[in-house]
Amino acid sequence: MIDLEQVQKVAHLARLELTPEEEQQLTSQLSGILEYVEQLNELDTTDVAPTTRAIDVSNITRSDQEIPYAETEALLEQAPTREDTFFRVPQIMSSD
Repeated sequence: MIDLEQVQKVAHLARLELTPEEEQQLTSQLSGILEYVEQLNELDTTDVAPTTRAIDVSNITRSDQEIPYAETEALLEQAPTREDTFFRVPQIMSSD
């Protein structure tokens, strides 16, 4: 399915330096992969829904919940600079 010339071209494009033995090995390995893909193409998948995973995975993180901090003023007093009930930080992006 894939020949030595194609392997050499792909290796050149990928900037890979392959030995002649590696080129031969990759030629047979890539041909085997392409033959397997051809076998998969023969399967009828019209009723199979597309998926990104073979098994269902659910998110195990908790949802965010706002919890008021009881000692906000004590926390803000420790800030080097503040503005009302916020920490004031140096500007890092220009306004242009």
